Amino acid sequence: MAGLCPGPLSLYLPLKFYKRINIYYMLTVISLCSLAYLLGTYKHHTTTVFLQKGGGPCATAAAPFQFISLEFQSHHTAEDLVPINDTTTTNFGGGSLNHFPPCDVKLSEYTPCEDAERSLKFPRERLIYRERHCPEKSELLKCRVPAPHGYRTPFRWPESRDMVWYANVPHKWLTVEKAGQNWVRFEGDRFTFPGGGTMFPNGADAYIDEIGELIDLTGGMVRTAIDTGCGVASLGAYLSSRDILTVSFAPKDTHEAQVQFALERGVPALIGVLASNRLPYPSRAFDMAHCSRCLIPWGQFDGIYLTEVDRILRPGGYWVLSGPPINWQRHWKGWNRTKEDLSSEQSTIESIAKSLCWKKIQRKGDLAIWQKPSNHMLCKKFKRVFKKPSFCKAQDPDQAWYTPMEACLTPLPEVSGMRETAGGVLERWPERLTAIPPRINNESIEGITAEVFNQDIEIWKKRISYYKSLNNELSQSGRYRNFLDMNANLGGFAASLVDDPVWVMNVVPVEAKIQTLGIVYERGLIGIYHSWCEAMSTYPRTYDFIHADSVFSLYQDRCEMEDILLEMDRILRPEGSVIFVDDVDVLVKVKDNIDEMQWESRMHDHEKGPHHREKVLVAVKQYWAAPEPAQASS
Repeated sequence: MAGLCPGPLSLYLPLKFYKRINIYYMLTVISLCSLAYLLGTYKHHTTTVFLQKGGGPCATAAAPFQFISLEFQSHHTAEDLVPINDTTTTNFGGGSLNHFPPCDVKLSEYTPCEDAERSLKFPRERLIYRERHCPEKSELLKCRVPAPHGYRTPFRWPESRDMVWYANVPHKWLTVEKAGQNWVRFEGDRFTFPGGGTMFPNGADAYIDEIGELIDLTGGMVRTAIDTGCGVASLGAYLSSRDILTVSFAPKDTHEAQVQFALERGVPALIGVLASNRLPYPSRAFDMAHCSRCLIPWGQFDGIYLTEVDRILRPGGYWVLSGPPINWQRHWKGWNRTKEDLSSEQSTIESIAKSLCWKKIQRKGDLAIWQKPSNHMLCKKFKRVFKKPSFCKAQDPDQAWYTPMEACLTPLPEVSGMRETAGGVLERWPERLTAIPPRINNESIEGITAEVFNQDIEIWKKRISYYKSLNNELSQSGRYRNFLDMNANLGGFAASLVDDPVWVMNVVPVEAKIQTLGIVYERGLIGIYHSWCEAMSTYPRTYDFIHADSVFSLYQDRCEMEDILLEMDRILRPEGSVIFVDDVDVLVKVKDNIDEMQWESRMHDHEKGPHHREKVLVAVKQYWAAPEPAQASS
């Protein structure tokens, strides 16, 4: 029995033996983990995660990773360009791809949602055919829009305000059509912009001075402006030097390339038109709206266009009008219109403005200025007698994505006293940037509190410094001018750059859970509503720099990643830069795509450290352009 049943000693010895093995094993594992941690900490000083094609962020292989040195420098000569007929792209893991070939050279100015041929399918009534009409999914191009032959890096700001390379916008029509109005001139290899306009041939600066004699443009209460029918956006270009940030828009029409000129000059601009849908801005967005002979029929369609201006004007905001019919007694012959026609138009505009409860505060020379009331207490009493337009009912005043205009007056938030400003008082600029926005103070945006807002300010102080360490040219004045934030949230990215000579178009996606564009405007910044499942209303090569934070996570299962990336490629200038921030698995897929789009990129850790799932992908679009057109045979 003893041989079959081991005694206490025979049980003890094996147990002691195994305990020793476990202790040795644990000590070995702890030593190896400690060594790995120390090595990881040492390597983290570079904050770089290298990726191989098809590999994850922690993939290992016997072959070494290939280091990609990103070049952020711009070039100014056509000899530096990569020709478009070199259609293969380089995959930085090795091998060649041709998944996204160049588009036809004829598409160098392609604007998918403002395509002239497609627009002819839509009614001309109220210029509906000039609104956004985007291609169906089956019509989307799977190619990269080329820059025109000879494309050169735009002049740096502020030089760009006054000149643009001809090769970049090869259209001379405006130099002939507007020759006597000082819009634009053609000189050798470039266009120059004297700063004139139809109603200010002596220059935008002198014109702004005239406006400044009637309303205060220097005290910081006028910070955001919108210029309707902007021409080449000279007003916005010169207002920027006075700390007034202007969104300029005009349709893609017979005034060839006017918005494209504005963007090349480094001025915020969009393709847009007052037609049947609301403009893509929240209510109470702008301190000033401006029209200088903008050809908008303000008196027609029951004054619906002025009610839309009223919606986007903040309480106490100004509407500035010059050109027909203002001062018609002096100009009627030059305008080729009858006195009776112009007098009737002015009476109609005056009547509509009165029905909106606006007050005409100034009229001097060719300028007239109205002011929106600070609240609607008196207006509601006025409406008991004068019924039209009535107050809008059951509508979200901030909803503005394919939202039809209504010929009704957007009601302002309730107030308790006549002297109170509806929605809350805005601080003067620049205090406005960091003051708690009224929409947050009023708790009108769910989930956004003063504490959240202040935390966002602190986050961006650190984040922008980290970004500048990844792309040192972000710190160089003038290297980048036109910025786009594809998912702006509270506008923290734009706010962190406010001391630099740049402007940022803040996009709040319509699919975002919280709609924050009203807050962005209350900070003295600009932006639009947009869905990245569609093309943006802008020309190719609009932006020098794009920030894409969590964009692809937001649009997962909504639309194709490659379509968003091709749109980014369309609107990004050659040698423009992009910073992507997203989950590491998402960014691996992004990198696979942009490798095939002739972009160079590097993956970095998030500023929170290597253990954070979000990473930062820094990319640069390579410099390439269309080949020289074939010479005609003699």
